[in-house]
Amino acid sequence: MVKVSGAVIIELLGNRGDPLRFTADNTNPSISKGDLLFFIDPRKVSGANLASGASAGVAVADKESADGATSVGVYQNGVFDVVAGSGMAAGTLVRISGGNYVLASTAAQFLSGMVFGKLLEESTDQEYVACRVNL
Repeated sequence: MVKVSGAVIIELLGNRGDPLRFTADNTNPSISKGDLLFFIDPRKVSGANLASGASAGVAVADKESADGATSVGVYQNGVFDVVAGSGMAAGTLVRISGGNYVLASTAAQFLSGMVFGKLLEESTDQEYVACRVNL
């Protein structure tokens, strides 16, 4: 999988994407605008290259490692261009995978809160595709 820049806003819904502020460790890896973020308990997010975890949303802005900031805004409602990690059909429920891309969710992942959104178009591997996010 190639390194990608994360999600790109197509359309923010609700109250301009319904951004929420979450805690982000000052010592964790940097978070870039558009990164797909995972929840880490309690009410903390990470942009680290995790293999799995509950989806938190899309980073609103950059947050550099060791910059002294301890929070980041996260979009949770909108349509975003995201990179597909494989070929998938339109309507597929997807989860975040390590490397800032999405893969198809299983039923167990859906039940555990790992679903990030629903693809609005068919994808091929490493293609940007529209994804509806409503967390």
